Amino acid sequence: MIDLPVINPESKTRAKKPDWLRVKLPYGKNFKHVRSLVDEYKLHTICESGNCPNMGECWGAGTATFMILGNVCTRGCSFCAVQTGKPPEYDEDEPRRVAEAIKLMEVKHAVLTSVNRDERKDRGAEIWYQTVRAIKELSPQTTIETLIPDVKSSWDALERMISAGQEVVSHNMETVASLYRKVRPQARYNRSLEQIQRTKDYGKRTKTGIMVGLGETKEEVLQLMDDIVANGCDILTIGQYLQPTKMHIEVAEYIHPEIFDFYREEGLRRGLKYVESGPLVRSSYHAERHVNV
Repeated sequence: MIDLPVINPESKTRAKKPDWLRVKLPYGKNFKHVRSLVDEYKLHTICESGNCPNMGECWGAGTATFMILGNVCTRGCSFCAVQTGKPPEYDEDEPRRVAEAIKLMEVKHAVLTSVNRDERKDRGAEIWYQTVRAIKELSPQTTIETLIPDVKSSWDALERMISAGQEVVSHNMETVASLYRKVRPQARYNRSLEQIQRTKDYGKRTKTGIMVGLGETKEEVLQLMDDIVANGCDILTIGQYLQPTKMHIEVAEYIHPEIFDFYREEGLRRGLKYVESGPLVRSSYHAERHVNV
């Protein structure tokens, strides 16, 4: 197994981010076009709410990951930059606005995600369904990935969420089992595994994502790979955790790019069909490549 030094940011003289985590600032004609559409249609994107380091690259290519059901989450995960609190009422017109924006952007592959709506019995499933259907009606050539939240074992809600015709259904594990109480206190490791398995049983291409640099061991990451393969997962994304604000959980270490290469090779060897692994990889990074694996 590869053993490389890691950069530990927790010292009296706080270490700077390594060179491999530098990103370009957003710019360009396509970026401005996407920015104008997001503003005009009053849409939310996880690119902004989640402080994604790839926003410049993706928006510059004319794509964005839309976040439906508002931008206030009922969960309080220690890694996430999305606002936590009591969400507003549903915006019943949101599916139409999202679909029209995607049509104007002329994207070939669209990614949708959402906040958790635990206060709703259907976990927001109906808006999920209506949004995917609206996109398919306006842009039938567009393929869709839906990155859905934990439905807390509301399996009827899950079926509604994933039955609208999307090609890929993703649900993020986020981290290894031992860190769930610290990183994802309102979630359950085995429940998320079951959600992936039920999605596969429904006949969907399945995907999940994790962050590293939170204090996990290599052995724990490899065990997670075995667990998701055993529960029907096709695709895995692995990226470096970056602390959004001082109020969030601190980075335990900056993982060397060669370790990400090792994880990619191990994931494929252990039965995953596709592994996107790198310091700046996020759930929807290169998502268009995951449709036909």
